[in-house]
Amino acid sequence: MKIKTKLSLGLGFLFSVILLLAGLGTYYTIRLAGEAKEVLKNNYESLENAKNMLRATDALLLSDSASYLLALKTFETSLQRQLNNITEIGEQGATFTIKENFDLLKETLTAKKEQGATNHQIAVIRQHLYQLTDINLQAIIRKSQAAQNAAERVSMYLILIGSFSTLITFAFILYFPGYIANPVRELTESIKQIANRNYRQRLHFKAGNEFGELADSFNQMAQKLDEYEHSNLAQIMFEKRRIEAIINNMSDAIIGLDENRTILFSNHEATLLLGLTEADLVGKYAPDVALQNDLLRHLLSENGTSPIKIGSPEKESYFAKEVVAIQLPPTEAGKKIGQVIILKNITQFRELDLAKTNFIATISHELKTPISSVKLSLKLLRDERIGSLNPEQQRLLEYISEDSERLLRITGELLNLAQVETGNIQLHYRPIHPKEIINYACQTIQLQAAQKQVNLEVNLSEDLPPVHTDLEKTAWVLVNFLSNAIRFSSQAGTIYIRASYTTSQGKQFVCFSVQDFGRGIEARYKDRIFDKFFQIPDADALKGGTGLGLAISKEFITAQGGDIWVESQLGAGSTFSFSLPVV
Repeated sequence: MKIKTKLSLGLGFLFSVILLLAGLGTYYTIRLAGEAKEVLKNNYESLENAKNMLRATDALLLSDSASYLLALKTFETSLQRQLNNITEIGEQGATFTIKENFDLLKETLTAKKEQGATNHQIAVIRQHLYQLTDINLQAIIRKSQAAQNAAERVSMYLILIGSFSTLITFAFILYFPGYIANPVRELTESIKQIANRNYRQRLHFKAGNEFGELADSFNQMAQKLDEYEHSNLAQIMFEKRRIEAIINNMSDAIIGLDENRTILFSNHEATLLLGLTEADLVGKYAPDVALQNDLLRHLLSENGTSPIKIGSPEKESYFAKEVVAIQLPPTEAGKKIGQVIILKNITQFRELDLAKTNFIATISHELKTPISSVKLSLKLLRDERIGSLNPEQQRLLEYISEDSERLLRITGELLNLAQVETGNIQLHYRPIHPKEIINYACQTIQLQAAQKQVNLEVNLSEDLPPVHTDLEKTAWVLVNFLSNAIRFSSQAGTIYIRASYTTSQGKQFVCFSVQDFGRGIEARYKDRIFDKFFQIPDADALKGGTGLGLAISKEFITAQGGDIWVESQLGAGSTFSFSLPVV
């Protein structure tokens, strides 16, 4: 039987019990009311008639002949009513006797016989009236007792039926909810067991209803999950051991954390660097372990990108930290479930970079002397006192002069780069007005702008405060911006140079910007434009560039506590900007 049918039957049963109790109570109440009404109606009328006839006889005994007619009429009227209201046993005989004696009394009164005969007849009538009254009183008592007995029987019936209905209803309330709730509770507990990977859990509902179908479906699901678990467990364990072996054999130090920062794994290289065993790390709360380990505390709190130096008795080693956030796929809300900290040993690359820096510094310094000699020779060759040159020779000298200038610029940038990388930037700070920096740069670049007929438009905000900076280094950055802008601007174009006051995070800055209307920069290259030796892959842009100018500019500005950035849109030009703190 379906659960819906059982619910309908149960509720229908309760409804039937309510109707039964209501119907019985209404029936017996109406019945008792009817019996009580009959008692009041019939016997009360008989008593009323007897009382009126007794009063009439009293009037006959006490009144004169003038009142006989009224008393007789009253008696006769009441007697006629009584003749029409005979309902009790013996009441008919008493009533007819009264009628006979009343008829004799009327004859006596009509014949005007002696008073003694009249009184005797009235006494007989009164005796029978008392008998009639007694019959009705006894009937009233008898009917009242019968009504009381009936009421007692009705009460007993209602109590018995109500008690039986109460017991049935109580049993229904006690057991029927359990019939519905117990399978649901058992199903809930079984689902919790399945969630805890207890796939041997089964439901045992024998009912042939929806719960039985639910139990069959649940048992089939649990069986499939159990089969899947056992069929894949060995493969999963093998894959787990293989991943652990791969992690332990990697040359980089690797530490895995879950979303609660509990250490999940740590390979051999990580344990060596931390000076701890695997048992000291795996399963422990990382911040607690970090309290006793400086390196781990540094790994958990350091967010910078600078290399981490780790000392050892043999030599100092450098490591680059990379934090990889592990997230669920977007289909599962992309929730973060942990992170992996990777320490890559970059000691060899650092040593090579240092050697490269020293080599660049040495070779750049050594190249400046012969380049200066070449420039001096070029100057002597141009002196007409030595001799005249034909146009072809003049043209060759121009080429040699341009190449020597380019070599000198490259060696200068390489020396600046070596100075930056070795951390030996020599900065001479002093308060300088932004207008002085812009004038310095514009005068330096004026000849190059005039050759291409580029107009330099300077826009300065009023009352700019002085900045705390190195004039030559800052002007060099602005010259680099202007040089690039002239190179990428069209013939007879315009370049805007601006300086304005700004604030950031409660600090005051002056922002310098150079805007051109050249080809612009693609979005994919904007993040790399300040990297060393990076050039936009464009044949026109490669002329005369080294890929070092912007990288050196970034180092100069950041060393002075400022910031540098670029805004560009392909086909609409670029705006290179940097900011310096106010004095």
